[in-house]
Amino acid sequence: MSKQSLQLQHLNSKMQSFAILKQVAIPQYGWVKAIRTSLGMSMQQLGNKLGISKQGVLDLERREKDGSITIKSLKEVARALDMQLVYGFIPNDGSLDSLIEKRAIELATKIVLRTATTMELEDQANSKERIEKAIQERANEIKKEIPKILWD
Repeated sequence: MSKQSLQLQHLNSKMQSFAILKQVAIPQYGWVKAIRTSLGMSMQQLGNKLGISKQGVLDLERREKDGSITIKSLKEVARALDMQLVYGFIPNDGSLDSLIEKRAIELATKIVLRTATTMELEDQANSKERIEKAIQERANEIKKEIPKILWD
């Protein structure tokens, strides 16, 4: 097993741990405000823990809500609340393997159909079954190599 394959497998298993989080809805006003108000903590109290003003907390909560907050700021808030920030990426297709498979089939289809078109113009057309088989074979080769062109 190649180093890249081991890295992929390791990262895939880490990402699978986050998969259940896709179902968690972000609170309407953001996590910081939701946690702060649920704990009965005022903006001034959180500000004191962070070393910022009440207005700074208001700005921080606004930036979280509109998506412009930094990870560094979220880590500081988490630390002030005696919590830990956890973040990660979850592939839309379920796993990195699925993502690679999808892209490999797209690329293989593009390559094979380009060749099939040329052959058809030369009156040497292949059957639909042969083209599908060629796409699958090419996709398998691409998945083994994971060339950089896969992400173009």
